[in-house]
Amino acid sequence: MSIIICPGIHEPELTESFRVGLLDLVSHSAIPAVSYANAPNYANILIYPGKDVLVLSAVHILQFLRVRLTDSLKSPIIFISFSAGVIGAIGAANLWQLLGGRVKAFIAIDGWGVPLQGNFPIHRISHDYFTHWSSCLLGSGQNNFYANPAVDHLSIWKSLQTVQGCWVDSSIEIIPPKGRLTAAEFLLMLLKRYEAN
Repeated sequence: MSIIICPGIHEPELTESFRVGLLDLVSHSAIPAVSYANAPNYANILIYPGKDVLVLSAVHILQFLRVRLTDSLKSPIIFISFSAGVIGAIGAANLWQLLGGRVKAFIAIDGWGVPLQGNFPIHRISHDYFTHWSSCLLGSGQNNFYANPAVDHLSIWKSLQTVQGCWVDSSIEIIPPKGRLTAAEFLLMLLKRYEAN
């Protein structure tokens, strides 16, 4: 399994902070991480390196995937995208699937105003309730998260581990935790579910 991270238009240090947090999550869970492609049953974490307007380009993201996954459509993918990167990532996810690839899930972090449609599970993580509510009008799947109390837009990408919030529409076969949870805990539950499928 591969996890594809599609950042937005922001400082690269924020994505590095997200990557380190994600590796920490994965390494302290039942999802082992490796640094090479085509390893069955492992998470291969790839970061799309496009900058500025290239984060909007589904074609460039697809080209990156085909090179990095050595044109193997057999590798199941989970997309994790942020902000403007959600635009290019949702297009790339649909293109990957049209070419015969398998998209296990699409996770949009603060993809405000971006319509999300696809023949795969879609989840949204938002920095406040308004972003959650208004974005869900443009498409979302079951099981979403919003920060409560609200945090600023970049904080949700930079430090998921510290963002507290609410799990909305918990209708998959996971028992939600009692009380509050962090955005990182929510993301980890999703990754564990899709790693097991």
